Amino acid sequence: MKLNGQTVSRETQARLERFAQHFEKWAKSINLVAPSTRQQFWDRHVADSAQVFQLSPAPKTWIDIGSGGGFPGLITAILLAEKGAGRVHLVESNNKKAAFLRTAIRETGALAGVHAIRAEAAFGALPVAKAMSARALAELPLLLDYAAPWFVGDPEFTAFFHKGRDYQREIDKARDHWDFDLIKHQSKVDPGSVILEISNLAPSSGSKLAE
Repeated sequence: MKLNGQTVSRETQARLERFAQHFEKWAKSINLVAPSTRQQFWDRHVADSAQVFQLSPAPKTWIDIGSGGGFPGLITAILLAEKGAGRVHLVESNNKKAAFLRTAIRETGALAGVHAIRAEAAFGALPVAKAMSARALAELPLLLDYAAPWFVGDPEFTAFFHKGRDYQREIDKARDHWDFDLIKHQSKVDPGSVILEISNLAPSSGSKLAE
């Protein structure tokens, strides 16, 4: 099996297939993703999510905010299982979705834990991490608000955010308040989308956040 041109092991393929079965079962009663995209499960959701891990595959501790149906955080955790190291803390405030994620972890052996808290409450409630991810959660300025505490005192902390066709407007809006280093990775699944890799986040000198 290949994801975005990269071969995964039979064991990882089996984990992903178990997740697909589990997802389909729960999606009949819980709105895990937009119904119009369920038929594109492997490309629209799994392969798209796998790009985050493929950009930063070394085992580490992740924070995934707004985990919802498990994208991208649970896919990262399944891919980490093959390495036998690292962990993803899935942050999902909806209790039904959190229950789905917990059972998905048991079904797949993903290296993850679930925290039924809001994204803004994650810092201080979770262990130290080295990376953050989010997909289809909020506009970039708000994501940076959530991520900011994790960057303080850790120059190696990095965030990976999936963004759609309007991403440049969000970047411009975010720069009104934040300074950050940015790498734009073109999506291998959707030509109009990107994954924004953000590091060295700090309030901009002209922002009230810097006061």
